[in-house]
Amino acid sequence: MSKTLTEKVGQALGLGDAHPITPFQASIPQSALTDLKQRLDLTRWPEPETVEDWSQGVPLKKLQALVEYWRTGYDWRRAEARLNSFPNYRTPIDGLDIHFIHVRSQHENALPLLLTHGWPGSVFEFFKSIPLLTDPTAHGGQAEDAFHVIIPSLPGYGFSGKPSKTGWNMARTAKAWAELMHRLGYTHWVAQGGDWGAGVSTALAHLKPQGLAGIHLNMPFAVPEKLPLENPTAEEKRAMAQLHAFDTDGSGYFRQQTTRPQTVGYALADSPAGQAAWIYEKFQMWTDNSGEPESVLSQDEMLDNITLYWLTDTAASSARMYWENAGATFSGGKLDLPVGASIFPKEIFRLPKRWAEQSYSKLIYWNETEKGGHFAAFEQPGIFVRELRACFRQLRP
Repeated sequence: MSKTLTEKVGQALGLGDAHPITPFQASIPQSALTDLKQRLDLTRWPEPETVEDWSQGVPLKKLQALVEYWRTGYDWRRAEARLNSFPNYRTPIDGLDIHFIHVRSQHENALPLLLTHGWPGSVFEFFKSIPLLTDPTAHGGQAEDAFHVIIPSLPGYGFSGKPSKTGWNMARTAKAWAELMHRLGYTHWVAQGGDWGAGVSTALAHLKPQGLAGIHLNMPFAVPEKLPLENPTAEEKRAMAQLHAFDTDGSGYFRQQTTRPQTVGYALADSPAGQAAWIYEKFQMWTDNSGEPESVLSQDEMLDNITLYWLTDTAASSARMYWENAGATFSGGKLDLPVGASIFPKEIFRLPKRWAEQSYSKLIYWNETEKGGHFAAFEQPGIFVRELRACFRQLRP
């Protein structure tokens, strides 16, 4: 009897038959795209904001312009083809189908790198970085800078399965990622993340699965349990001011998704304009832009990500990640595994090195970059890759 495609893929990846890894290609039905256009056609708009800036949320004219392009000019099939140009797979782990991209470098000594996105991100964030990571000799690097790249979609995000029961927090996701790397046969690997990806990578460092040599974070979870209120340095004052601003002005989405993800999910699952506004606001607030997010990310790039959330109907399931981690803070605890950090200037808060040194006993790399924001790989793929190359050179076998 001939081998099935799943068995052939498993054999190619050095796997047995116990854990099937199935090739995956995105193929959204045309009916879903037709429905999207019809809903956009019927958008009911509120009155304009009563201010001249973004302080009340996305300005009406800005969202109308984005939605008009989404309705008349945007092409999901282009984005779908871009996704499908990379090798995509799904595999069941802990009762949930996990989607992931797996691109192996032509350089056999490449270091396996696990990249984890956050909210409101997706695997789309890393598309511009993949060729730089896997084929460094074609992009200003050396063969010894090469990575094999593995990019899973978080549970409840993109084309991964949606948990039907509670429990899928950062720690459980980290265990699933460790199992994924084991299934792929990697015995020496590193992990990287920002946003929830930083939380999952931190949880991996606590877990210390076999083969994990170290992690890199572009949003380190290392805020002290007790803030230095007496005699803080200038850097610490800045960081505490940024944390205060987030808590008092920038965390409305966080509180809603942490406490009532299902409620907000109804609105976002029913209105594509609402889903667009929910994410578009973060592209404006959290990127290193000149006032408008389009100065950093194109409308197509932002809509690729927004449309993925819409077509997979993952507004509620992605928000539930916040509910699952309701007790989590920006204090990730002390780590004794090697940690590297890159601090981008327009991150939600810029962690002082002193705080990182208090949490990470093996802080092997630290750099504050010249530009970039919360969506580091999406905004500045060249800088992002440069940082990973510099950090992980120390952890190559």
